Amino acid sequence: MPLPAKFPSLSLPVIGAPLFLISTPELVLAQCKSGVVGAFPALNARPPELLDEWLGRIREELARFDELHPDAPAAPFAVNQIVHKSNDRLDRDLDACVKHRVPIVITSLGAREDVNRAVHDYGGIVLHDVIHVTHAKKALEKGADGLIAVAHGAGGHAGTLSPFALVQEIREFWAGPLVLAGAIANGRSILAARVLGADLAYVGSAFIATREANASDAYKRAIVDAHAADIVYTNLFSGVHGNYLRSSIVAAGLDPDHLPESDPSKMSFGSDRVKPWRDIWGSGQGVGAIHDVESVAELVARFRAEYDQALSALRGASR
Repeated sequence: MPLPAKFPSLSLPVIGAPLFLISTPELVLAQCKSGVVGAFPALNARPPELLDEWLGRIREELARFDELHPDAPAAPFAVNQIVHKSNDRLDRDLDACVKHRVPIVITSLGAREDVNRAVHDYGGIVLHDVIHVTHAKKALEKGADGLIAVAHGAGGHAGTLSPFALVQEIREFWAGPLVLAGAIANGRSILAARVLGADLAYVGSAFIATREANASDAYKRAIVDAHAADIVYTNLFSGVHGNYLRSSIVAAGLDPDHLPESDPSKMSFGSDRVKPWRDIWGSGQGVGAIHDVESVAELVARFRAEYDQALSALRGASR
């Protein structure tokens, strides 16, 4: 599928998923300079005034990088906005995105026409993440330029549908930009997402285990040591179902095999003792492919080699 002109310089068809508390300018800049879209949640900038500073820094550093590397400019960056009534920063954070003309805005937990319109007015594009077709259609009706299909196995807040089913059903009515999330942690999986019908892969957990990520050494080591069976799907910690590392749940003094259900009509953010993301660590089922803590550049280079090798094998098999 043809992608918008905002994606002219990707070395791989990848968006680094915005990681709550973990994605900061250091990670985003490393991702963009490596040729993949770097993204961060606006809520990571604390206090709120810091967002303006972060956006200014990212734009300036990427502009300098492009001047020095005209033949291999940086990929664009993205900011994730939580479009939910619980986010009392949305309007202010959106104003900062408009001021700095953020190339890509990723919206989550709600779609609003006025948010999309504000981004479109300066020439940006909006990608909206969805876990099923109903939300996908509503997002498009409200003006989203593309969709992020968050399938079963994705880290953090995730859906329950197989990527095969979700991509297939979305492609029946949508031919525009489509990103796939769900256990994508190596180059072969990135290629598989393309073969399945997505334009880009959404990669999160693998970037947690990088030196630039703002995660503790214990969190990074837990990612490296984990396998798919170590991921627990629950709505206890935020009111929205998501995938978390079993080891962090145990460390918090809870039994991951006997967790109660949270009220799905309310979004909560844990207790003073246990908070999601800070104490309960999000992760996707693709962790079994993550074996080392490495730099973003090293990770993307490995992805590229794996992607090219898989593509060559696929082409050879089709002859």
